[in-house]
Amino acid sequence: MQLESVAMSNFPLPAEVIPHRPPFLFIDEIVALEPGVAATGLWRLTGDEWFFPGHFPGRPTLPGVLMCEAIAQLGAVAVLGSETYAGKLALFGGLDKARFRRQVVPGDTLTIEIEMGRMSAKAGKGSGRALVDGELACSCDLMFVLVDA
Repeated sequence: MQLESVAMSNFPLPAEVIPHRPPFLFIDEIVALEPGVAATGLWRLTGDEWFFPGHFPGRPTLPGVLMCEAIAQLGAVAVLGSETYAGKLALFGGLDKARFRRQVVPGDTLTIEIEMGRMSAKAGKGSGRALVDGELACSCDLMFVLVDA
């Protein structure tokens, strides 16, 4: 995915665009954004996250479903970053073709990418992936609905 690079100060913080908050906000930083079209973000895993002690004891591993959620959160940033969808909330409508290709562990940084596909005033689709050091960790297709915030 090729996005135009803009100085970091030009990107909003994820919490300025989507309603998620810790411990359920998984995007630390937006590094590329084309509102309504695509975005790239980072999630830095420190090992202090709430899920690592139980998934799995002695071998902490990022749950795959949380990678899909991180992709969805970045998709919401991309969609809601567009003035067309101001005042809306993006809700998960479905998940297809989820594939997990590598383990993600404390200390890894996920680079998350999303490209939006078909969009209407009420719903849309997107395809995303999460990578660690350029290696694919997860990919999935998302469907979402837009409701008034």
